[in-house]
Amino acid sequence: MEIKILGTGCPKCKQLEKAVKDSIDELAIEAHVSKVEDIMKIMEYGIMHTPGLVINEQVVLSGRLPSVNELKQILTQNQ
Repeated sequence: MEIKILGTGCPKCKQLEKAVKDSIDELAIEAHVSKVEDIMKIMEYGIMHTPGLVINEQVVLSGRLPSVNELKQILTQNQ
């Protein structure tokens, strides 16, 4: 599973990155997590608001922080 956190370094972007890493550890999901901070690369995904969450090159969330339960559900549904 390839996970990308899209964000320029704002506090919500950092919170999403930590929440994703914590959730994949709890769920024992094998995933590679990377952070994309280049605004041009972020715009290639077509999102207008950060943070963004991309799983296997599909945008699954943008512009807000999900709850822990919602994030876990997103991660398990997109394995």
